[in-house]
Amino acid sequence: MPINKIAIGSTGEASRPDALRAAAAEFFSMLVFVFAGQGSGMAFNKLTDNGATIPVGLVAASLSHAFALFVAVSVAANISGGHVNPAVTFGLFLGGNITLLRAILYWIAQLLGSIVACLLLKFSTGGLETSAFSLSDGTTTSNAVVFEIVMTFGLMYTVYATAVDPKKGNVGTIAPMAIGFIVGANILAGGAFDGASMNPAVSFGPAVVSWSWVNHWVYWVGPFTGAAIAALIYDNIFIANNNYHQQISNADY
Repeated sequence: MPINKIAIGSTGEASRPDALRAAAAEFFSMLVFVFAGQGSGMAFNKLTDNGATIPVGLVAASLSHAFALFVAVSVAANISGGHVNPAVTFGLFLGGNITLLRAILYWIAQLLGSIVACLLLKFSTGGLETSAFSLSDGTTTSNAVVFEIVMTFGLMYTVYATAVDPKKGNVGTIAPMAIGFIVGANILAGGAFDGASMNPAVSFGPAVVSWSWVNHWVYWVGPFTGAAIAALIYDNIFIANNNYHQQISNADY
């Protein structure tokens, strides 16, 4: 990847109105996504006496997260690009689609959005637990890291193919749907093993509110690694020869 694609950003960028609006959009989109996704799991547990681990619970989690992410990406797309994921922001940074300073602003907003969503869930459910992500019996941390790398690779690759690639054409109109679908599909594949996070912020909010940090590092290392691999592959193989470089100040995704 050409090093000149990676940019730090201007010193005053974090205080620019457009950057602050973009961060606010990421905050609210993350809040909506986590509230719906985490909340659906809590509701299913309440209705089935903690039966979220049965097959129908996995399907319910897949659908709720797919629908919620589709909406969360769509409503923020024209303001922040609709990243709704620190790992996606990192992958876009590596491709030169966002500066480091703006990425940091997004990360803060995304993490805060997840925490606030979990706090609201805990309050509105009368103190029900917002369960932190964890590994199932028989799943090692190595297994989980590989799961998170592969699943987030698929997510990041989808982002680049449908939202970033300059040749995307009309495919760009279905980017939020495609992104929601790949997350839903990955939850069906990995949900029974490590919860299928693919998103450090989604894991961070419940961990903070429940104060449970067992193996939490898995949900940072895996997604960031998977996003980086996908970004480097797609940008260098499929975009690099198109003389295309998005405007640093306003990512297309």
